[in-house]
Amino acid sequence: MRLDKFLKVSRLIKRRTVAKELADQGRIAVNGRPAKASTEVRPNDILEIRFGHKVMTVKVKGLQESVKKDEASGLYEIVSEEPSAF
Repeated sequence: MRLDKFLKVSRLIKRRTVAKELADQGRIAVNGRPAKASTEVRPNDILEIRFGHKVMTVKVKGLQESVKKDEASGLYEIVSEEPSAF
């Protein structure tokens, strides 16, 4: 599944266009490498997302094309949430 679609479906980022913009700005890494919006995401991948002054690291647990709001958090596990060093 594409990175931007996963971020939207999992509700880590509200809109797919916002996820694409973050990726284009180099603020998302997959397994330690800078990622584009089209990067393929697989289970057990580690995503590092930089939101302004916060860095969130999550592990992908599963992939689905669509999920209900209550089930969205089951697609990932938060590894860490820290203030950004930038």
